[in-house]
Amino acid sequence: MPTLPSAAPATSEAAFAEAVRSGLTLPQKQLDPAFFYDALGSALFDAITRLPEYTITRAELALLEAHGGEIVATVGEPLEMIELGPGNGEKLSALARQAVSPKVHLIDISAAALETAGAEIERSCGIRPSLFEGSFLEGLAAFGPDARQRLVLFLGSNIGNFSSAQAGAFLREVHAALEPGNAFLLGADLVKPEPALLAAYDDPLGVTAAFNKNILARINRQLGANFDLFAFDHRALWNAPASRIEMHLVSLVAQTVSIPSLEREIAFAAGETIWTESCHKYTASALRDLVEGAGFTHRRTWIEDERQFAEMLFTA
Repeated sequence: MPTLPSAAPATSEAAFAEAVRSGLTLPQKQLDPAFFYDALGSALFDAITRLPEYTITRAELALLEAHGGEIVATVGEPLEMIELGPGNGEKLSALARQAVSPKVHLIDISAAALETAGAEIERSCGIRPSLFEGSFLEGLAAFGPDARQRLVLFLGSNIGNFSSAQAGAFLREVHAALEPGNAFLLGADLVKPEPALLAAYDDPLGVTAAFNKNILARINRQLGANFDLFAFDHRALWNAPASRIEMHLVSLVAQTVSIPSLEREIAFAAGETIWTESCHKYTASALRDLVEGAGFTHRRTWIEDERQFAEMLFTA
C-alpha cells in the first residue's frame, strides 16, 4: 500500500521514475504519496489545511498554543527541536515561541516544503532553522548529538499514512536513532464519525481532488506522460475494518497512458483506481500502545475534544 513521504528512498528524478514504474505495474496500481509534495503539491496541501472541513491543522495548533509551555517544561531547556515533515512551519513556530532561543532543524524530502517552513519559522520566531532535504531517518542521522535537550516532532497526523505494521517499524527506527532521554512528540488524528472524515478528504471546493490529481500532472511534467486529468476522478472512502481513509484516482474510461521516459504504456479499465494515500485514524489508547511498543515511554497526552486530535509526548 502507499507509504509515508519519509519512506521514499531519494528525491532524484530516477527515484521518482522508478516509483512510478513499480507502482503503476502492480495489480492494484498505486503511487507513493511522498511524491505529492512538489512545489504545486505543497501549495495545494497548504490550502487544504485552511479548509473548514479539514480540522487537523487547527486542532493541533490549538493544542500546541494551549500546552506548548507544558511540553517545553516537560522536555527541559535549552531545547533542540527536529521536525520530521514540517509542513508550512506554523505548528513548530507555535511551539518554538514557548522556548528560550531553541535550535531548530527541519527534515523533508520536499525542497519546496523546507523553504516554506523555514521562511515561516524565521519570520514568526526570528530563528533560522537548519534544513535537511532527504528522508527522516537520514536527517536524524545527519544531526549529531547536541548538549541541548532534543525533541523530535512528528506532527500533522503523518503517522496515519503508515499501516500499523509500517508505523511500528518506522517508530522503532526513530527510537533507534535517538539517545536515551530524547523526547518525541507525536500528533495524530483520532477516529470520529464517518461523515466528518469523508468531508475532510473530499471537500466541496475540490482542493483535495486537485492535490490528488497533481501527482498525475507531475508525471506528465517530469516523465513526459500523457495523463488526461479530466479522465480521472478523485475518490475518498472510509475503510472501517482498517480504520483508514483511502484516497484513489479513478479512471473514468478504458484508456492507455504513455510514459515515454519509462518506455511504458499503462492500460486502465473503466473504474480502475490508482491508490495514492491512506490516512489511518486511531483511538488514543491504541496510539499510545503503538508508540510504547516501539520502545518509547509515555509522558503526557493532550486531546482536543471538539475535533478529536491527540498530542502525545514520549521519551526514548
